Amino acid sequence: MSGPTLTREIIERAPKVLLHEHLDGGLRPQTVLDLASEDHYEGLPTHDSAELREWFIADTPGSDLVRYLEGFRHTTAVMQSKDHLERVASESALDLARDGIVYAEVRFAPELHLQRGLTLDEVVEAVLAGFAHGTQQAALEGKHIVVRAILSAMRQANESEEIAALAISFRDHGVCGFDIAGPEDGFPPTEHLRAFHLIQRENFHMTIHAGEAFGLPSIWEAVQFCDAERLGHGVRIVDDIKKVGDSFELGRLAQYVRDRRIPLEVCPTSNVHTGAAKSIATHPIEILRALRFRVTLNTDNRLMSGITLSSEFEKCAHAFNWSLADMEWLTLNAAKSSFYPFDERLALINRVIKPGYAALRAS
Repeated sequence: MSGPTLTREIIERAPKVLLHEHLDGGLRPQTVLDLASEDHYEGLPTHDSAELREWFIADTPGSDLVRYLEGFRHTTAVMQSKDHLERVASESALDLARDGIVYAEVRFAPELHLQRGLTLDEVVEAVLAGFAHGTQQAALEGKHIVVRAILSAMRQANESEEIAALAISFRDHGVCGFDIAGPEDGFPPTEHLRAFHLIQRENFHMTIHAGEAFGLPSIWEAVQFCDAERLGHGVRIVDDIKKVGDSFELGRLAQYVRDRRIPLEVCPTSNVHTGAAKSIATHPIEILRALRFRVTLNTDNRLMSGITLSSEFEKCAHAFNWSLADMEWLTLNAAKSSFYPFDERLALINRVIKPGYAALRAS
């Protein structure tokens, strides 16, 4: 695609859409320290904000998913009360709005926040209240954002049907979908079929973590058995694509995913940090984009990767020579793939996203 070269200033001003962001992976380091102090939590590796920020970023050579997930032990430990959950959610909404994000779906696993006696309903209510407060604070700064929640069930546990029912019960109050998260290897999506079937019967939405740490079988089960609307990460679909000379040959699964326009919630820096990709420059997102898969760009965990959505666009633009037109295409993919109701989705695209990019081109 042609269009203006992407600079950091343009990227930050451009309207963006985020579909894959974990609430417990996006805390401010100082907030972790504040909440740990209030809870008398003594497990943090340091009490210096700058050092803690660096500790959370799992980008050392040889990092893998195990090291990457280590930080969540600390963030979830300080997210066990209504006030703390509300603060984290409020700051999340505000920080995303400040990064130019106009629509976000932020996921979290309610079952991870019950250690101090909260009920599942109370956890969800606190997070939604936080999103509402953060959205209001952003509006006072002239930043307008819509933040909705996706409830995740941990695939290594046995709570998925209950979490699916919980998501459905809050569908008119800010929850827009259901997900399963956690280790892929050894915990296939088909172990949670009852939960996915419940979501389907209730005409609700789902996305499934698949094709990150595990390969094509995970994607195949998510798509063919569970009828996933979107794939969380999904980058291992590249394993079903072969380069033949100057062109690419798609296997049957890759062809099916592309034909069906199943969105891929791609998180490049996170993939590098977990060992799913060697570098941004060799990340398969560019192959998938060039082949016109329904690619979307996402953060996954801003704290653990030390990123924003703007910085992710900047890295990829530098690595792959993306233009403003490419950024707009990716953003429209995300908007079209969101779990926002159709009328609101069209309004977001036609009244916010397209005019925003048109203004950037004109300037």
